[in-house]
Amino acid sequence: MRRKTISATLSPELRTRYGRRSFQVRKGDTVKVMRGDFTGIEGKVSNVDTERGRLFVEGLTRDKVSGASSLVTVHSSKVAITNLNLSDRWRADRLEAKKTSGATDETAEKEPVG
Repeated sequence: MRRKTISATLSPELRTRYGRRSFQVRKGDTVKVMRGDFTGIEGKVSNVDTERGRLFVEGLTRDKVSGASSLVTVHSSKVAITNLNLSDRWRADRLEAKKTSGATDETAEKEPVG
């Protein structure tokens, strides 16, 4: 259940390509941070924390007082997906299914009723 709630908006290019506004975030997707201290940083998702609904993005680290660096999490609503990991066939089919169903809805609205 929580896996489904971890979604993010798609970049404008992906929105036009797939006809969707948002999609679930997975390991391997490339995201761009849109809000917070790390605004503008783009990186690959290295891990998804379904318990807290947060993402670990490569390149997001914070230095500790001891000198070590630790990974920083970012909430999925604060990122935009710029590149999708489509190695999973089911995931690719879900994107294409929405794309084709969206096209039929647009043509139905344009046809005159009568």
